Amino acid sequence: MSGKVYLVGSGPGDPELLTVKAKRLIETADVVLHDKLPGPSLDLVDDEKAEDVGKRAGGEWTPQEYTNKRLVELAEAGKTIVRLKGGDPFVFGRGGEEMEHLAANEIEFEYVPGVTAGVAGAGVAGIPVTHRAHNSSVSFVTGHEDPTKEESAVNWQALAATGGTIVVYMGVGKLPDYTQVLADAGMDPETPVALVERATWPGQRVATGTLDTIVDVRDEVGIEPPAITVIGPVAATRDRVKAFLRNDYESSHSRE
Repeated sequence: MSGKVYLVGSGPGDPELLTVKAKRLIETADVVLHDKLPGPSLDLVDDEKAEDVGKRAGGEWTPQEYTNKRLVELAEAGKTIVRLKGGDPFVFGRGGEEMEHLAANEIEFEYVPGVTAGVAGAGVAGIPVTHRAHNSSVSFVTGHEDPTKEESAVNWQALAATGGTIVVYMGVGKLPDYTQVLADAGMDPETPVALVERATWPGQRVATGTLDTIVDVRDEVGIEPPAITVIGPVAATRDRVKAFLRNDYESSHSRE
């Protein structure tokens, strides 16, 4: 009898932000195939049942084909598998690809949502991605597209014209590229921008600036992946609330 795969979102990283269901499944699964991004949540995974199939930009890389094959192998062996992903499995997490692969191989699966970093990472830094005084839309985009694409599928020019919040996942390395495209498309160079590194992890850091200055701020502070970029008027909300903002993550504020 085949087993079952649970496509589980771990949230932004803090184990206390896991859903109750996600925690239960992690504890009871036979095998946990995990990415790098679950971060501190991985402390809940027993070493003997953990398999690292994560990816890092410019670093260790597990081919997606291997992960797909491994999920099927384990399920066909009757195992209960948690495929643990940072944030939400269906938000830039390849959960859709894995779901289709499982279905094509007649493997039962279940989706377990997680809090996506694009919302939680901004929020813990004192930045609401929507605010009725500032925006009526929010766009989530990836700054790290499939390298086999001949050109970007993100219409940055259209995003520049929306007037809403833009949240960029995995976009630290490409920050000079898309901020320049947005500026060239007419976005105000004084538009507030925030970078949130390792959101909800110990040592979370936040750097703020404008569309015109944020690349220099990134370089001065040394912001590194994993991080999100928040572009739009809401990014300035942090400046108005940070004196009263308390969380368990930030040891200090960087360049603000």
